[in-house]
Amino acid sequence: MTKVFKALLFSPIVGFIGAALLFVLFKVALRDPRLYEAPKGAAPPPFYIRALLVLTCTGVSFAHGSNDGQKGMGLIMLILVGTVPTAYALNHAVSASQVETFVAVSHEVQDTISHYVDPNAVISDAQPELENFVSKHQFTPNTMLALRQTVNDIQNEVTRYGTLSKVPSEMQANVRNQMYLVSETMRLVPKYGPKLSDDDKKVFANYKTFLDRYTKFIPSWVKVAVALALGLGTMVGWKRIIVTVGEKIGKTHLTYAQGASAELVAMCTILAADNYGLPVSTTHVLSSGIAGTMAANKSGLQTSTLRDIALAWVFTLPAAAVLSGVLYWLFNLLAT
Repeated sequence: MTKVFKALLFSPIVGFIGAALLFVLFKVALRDPRLYEAPKGAAPPPFYIRALLVLTCTGVSFAHGSNDGQKGMGLIMLILVGTVPTAYALNHAVSASQVETFVAVSHEVQDTISHYVDPNAVISDAQPELENFVSKHQFTPNTMLALRQTVNDIQNEVTRYGTLSKVPSEMQANVRNQMYLVSETMRLVPKYGPKLSDDDKKVFANYKTFLDRYTKFIPSWVKVAVALALGLGTMVGWKRIIVTVGEKIGKTHLTYAQGASAELVAMCTILAADNYGLPVSTTHVLSSGIAGTMAANKSGLQTSTLRDIALAWVFTLPAAAVLSGVLYWLFNLLAT
């Protein structure tokens, strides 16, 4: 939660400062006065300005779809895994030959883990040990033994059935959970556990790649559905957003240079967040960027619009949390 809220809090600040600085660079490097004038009538801007705006708009659209697409696909996959785990807990597209390779890699990683197992370590149940490490980052002498045991259990389960699609329905969720715990443990061990050699880190990373391929997958139809939903949503609701960001943030109309600066910074900020798996709001980053260009141009800001945007941001998060919590409680009540 801390990671999510930090991203939502700091991304508009990055947008504001970044766009202001980029706009200043625009004014220093490009002296064409048409860049710094508000659009006049229905006449299109000069060709090179139009090309610049098309490129920056395309970049923002791509970044927006990438970030919001991750959110949409993640939510759909959570629902699918929770409601129909037989079909979506594990990647059924994994072939028998790939399973054979996985078994060989499993032997290799077990040998590697053995180098770090405490001879005095004893466990009765590996899963609680790994869950404690993943959630609390508390490494104990038993952690590596639990990791090796769980890797062996996964290998035996996969070998027994040949392919992931043949794992019995009642075991699919459990096998997925084991794979997830091992994957997360291997991600965290170099930071909170023993010092690993470079070769051993590569063995861990290779094995983790297989686990993530089996559990962190998204069917093509989910990707297409989310892309269509985002595209249709933008087609329906674009006008109000354009009017707000173009005319209601600053006291003067948005100029071409201001728009390009805000879009370039928004695109780079959102794509950077994508690479780190951080959720950000395109609207907040872009509107903050435009506010930054208005401040840099000394155009003045419409505080009422900024206040409304800020209040919407502040109230949306707790309102969504309360609403979802009440619905969850209600569904549980009805189910029992």
